[in-house]
Amino acid sequence: MPDLKVRKIGNSLGVIFPSELVKEKKLRENETVFVSVAKKGDLSKLFGSLKGWKIDAQKVKDEARRDWNR
Repeated sequence: MPDLKVRKIGNSLGVIFPSELVKEKKLRENETVFVSVAKKGDLSKLFGSLKGWKIDAQKVKDEARRDWNR
């Protein structure tokens, strides 16, 4: 889904869907849609958050191979 900007519409907040998305999803007025909301965050907060977290790359590869061969 493209990034949408929250706008003030009267006393409420709303978003406007781009026409390409409306056409692609065949949306019509008064239809009910499911929307997942997440703020676009600052990824710099994530860097360094997993210090000390170790992962065995070989185990990950073995597990992936096992799943691919099913």
